Amino acid sequence: MLSLRELVKWLTEHLLKMKSKTIKFRDPVVENVVDKFVSRSDVGFNKYGRTLDSERRGRHKDLAGYLNDIQEELMDAILYIQAAREELIENQDLRHTIDETIAEANKASFRPSHPSHTEDLEYGSPV
Repeated sequence: MLSLRELVKWLTEHLLKMKSKTIKFRDPVVENVVDKFVSRSDVGFNKYGRTLDSERRGRHKDLAGYLNDIQEELMDAILYIQAAREELIENQDLRHTIDETIAEANKASFRPSHPSHTEDLEYGSPV
């Protein structure tokens, strides 16, 4: 366990390394993605206690390690794509079922107009 003095030193060193930047975004989509990158970086730093840059410079991982991480992340992405597609299919099937149910209910409740409502009928139309 770190002593209070060591913890203060460590935090000071890391806070001094942090950069601040003001960016004016013209595209809110880009801004949202950048915010997610920063948040993701914070999660990684909190989990591993180092940045990708310090990990690389400190040789904590070699090229094969990075390639393995990339492969695993892409495999996860493919799984997420498949799950999203299956969700879309289920939602389309559900919408189709709802549309069919509504159509059937409309057919069942359809009543032709009564002959006394001749103003609703065009001349010469069957009653």
